[in-house]
Amino acid sequence: MPVEVKAEDLFRLELISEDEMRASPKKLFKRLSKDGYLKSFRASTGLYMLEQKSNSDCVFLGEDRLCTVYEKRPEVCRLFPSIGPRPNFCPAQKKN
Repeated sequence: MPVEVKAEDLFRLELISEDEMRASPKKLFKRLSKDGYLKSFRASTGLYMLEQKSNSDCVFLGEDRLCTVYEKRPEVCRLFPSIGPRPNFCPAQKKN
């Protein structure tokens, strides 16, 4: 699933500085997309889409299927599964 983040999330992930957070979003996108972290930017919402691996996994998902930036994860990830296409559904939880 694609992950959209705000500039504040990129700051929390330590991908940008506080000064960069206030700078031009387009310049920020250009640098982070070149570094392989961002896939797109929507000016209308101010949201950046994180890059995905070739199998559509989040760029921060490790080989062990655990988040490699869990303590610094974006707000949207912190709110999952209460928000998303299927609220309160978590594919990691097995049905009894």
